[in-house]
Amino acid sequence: MPEFTTLIGGLSFTECPRWRDGRLYVSDRYTYRVLAVAMDGTAEIYVHTPGQLPCGLGFLPDGRLLITSMLDRKILRREHDGSLVEHADLSALAPWQVNDMLVDHEGRAWVGNFGFDLMRGAQARPTAIICVDPNGTAKFAADGLNFPNGTVLTADRRTLIVAETMANRLSAFTVSGNILSERRIWAEFGDPPTTNDVAEILARAEVVPDGICLDAEGAIWVADVLNNRLLRVAEGGNILEERKTGDDNAFACMLGGEDGCTLFACVAPTFREPEVADNHRASILMTRVNVPHAGLP
Repeated sequence: MPEFTTLIGGLSFTECPRWRDGRLYVSDRYTYRVLAVAMDGTAEIYVHTPGQLPCGLGFLPDGRLLITSMLDRKILRREHDGSLVEHADLSALAPWQVNDMLVDHEGRAWVGNFGFDLMRGAQARPTAIICVDPNGTAKFAADGLNFPNGTVLTADRRTLIVAETMANRLSAFTVSGNILSERRIWAEFGDPPTTNDVAEILARAEVVPDGICLDAEGAIWVADVLNNRLLRVAEGGNILEERKTGDDNAFACMLGGEDGCTLFACVAPTFREPEVADNHRASILMTRVNVPHAGLP
C-alpha cells in the first residue's frame, strides 16, 4: 500500500487545500492564517485573519483569494495588495458556521454551512448551499442538505457535486449560471440516517465524507473523517481505492503538484475545538496517485 509522507506538520487544524501556481494554499483554522506551502514544506503566511476562523478557500478569476470566515458567517477577500476586505455577509442565510467553499470559473462562490451547533452537541438538521455572485450578492442555491461540505465542479462546468457529511453520501446538481437543479445521488455509502443524533449518525455511517477532489477519470477522492482514510470513489458509490492516513483522521484532500498526481491530505487527531486549538498536531500528508486532477477546485 503506498505510504504518505509529511509535507508540513505542527499546524492547528487545516482545511480546504487548494493547489495553485506551484503551492498548496490551506487554512490553518486556530492560528487564524491561510498558508501557502511549497513542495519542500516551506510555508508563507499568505493572509492573517485575526479573530476570524478561516476555512473555505477559492480564487477569483483575477487571482484574488476568497476565504470563508466561519463564526461571523462572512466571506473575506484578499486584495492584490494583501489587504483583507469583506466580500459578502451570509449571516442572514446561513443558520450556523459557514464551512467549505468552491469558487467557479466566473467567480461565483458556492458555500456550505454546518446548519447546527456541531461543537456543542446540537441535533443535526438540514441546511442549504448558498451561491454568492462575483458582486457579493448571495442567495439560496439548494436546500435540504445534511451538512454540505466538500464540493467539486466537473471539467465541463455542468455538474456540481457536494459531500453531505451527515448523510454518508455525495449529491450532484446540474449547474446553469447561479442555479442548481436536477438533484440526484452521485454516490451513497449506505442507508441514510434515521436520527438527528450526531453521535448516532457518525457511529452508524460507513463513510463520513468531508473534503473532496476530482480526478481526470471522473472519480472523486473523499476524505473519510472517522475512518482515517482517503477513498477514491466512482459515480454510483463503488470504492476504487483506499489510502490509510495512519492514526490521524482525514478532513480534506486535494490533487496537485506539477503533474496533478500528488494527493494531499489534511489530517489531525480530532476535529473537537478544545483539543485541536492548542495542541498543534495537525499535518498535511502527501502521496502519489496515477490519475491527475481535473475540474475545480
